Amino acid sequence: MPNACKLALLALLIFSPAIWGLQPAPQTVAASGNMEVAFAPEQDVAALVIKTINMAHRQILVQAYSFTHKGIAQALIAAQQRGVDVRLIADGAQTDHLKGEKVSTMAQSGVQVWIDTQHQNAHNKVMVIDVDTPQVAVITGSYNFTYAAQYYNAENLLVIHGNNELAQLYKTNWLRHQAHAQKLSH
Repeated sequence: MPNACKLALLALLIFSPAIWGLQPAPQTVAASGNMEVAFAPEQDVAALVIKTINMAHRQILVQAYSFTHKGIAQALIAAQQRGVDVRLIADGAQTDHLKGEKVSTMAQSGVQVWIDTQHQNAHNKVMVIDVDTPQVAVITGSYNFTYAAQYYNAENLLVIHGNNELAQLYKTNWLRHQAHAQKLSH
């Protein structure tokens, strides 16, 4: 191997973020589309989530830390029953110990569910809806899909409509977590 190739390979290894345990830099996405924002408990955040779920035609990818909100769970089950591919990754500890959790109910109703136990907390609160379609949307914020988040906590939720590049990044993240999560069978 010529010296120039050896030097190039050495430089690549030395300056590679993975070698030093560093992660890739955060990505920048151009702002596009429309956004809806809501704050709990003053506003009906759950109604905004349900409205957005009801607009889905193809797929909803969900990541949830806590899930006890009956109305949101019912909207996801209804979406699954009308032919939308609904998939959920839930936090393992919250699902096992949370009174009133809806993850099992959704799994029993046909929603595909995975349990993420690789992290101390699988703390995402995200829905990625209809990637690569005109109705693409991303739901994110501090809002857990729970009764307490709606009525007792100070929470926020952002729905970003029409930004497919952002939705693709969230979908990629969802798939990365699905790869190490355990499928829940019912």
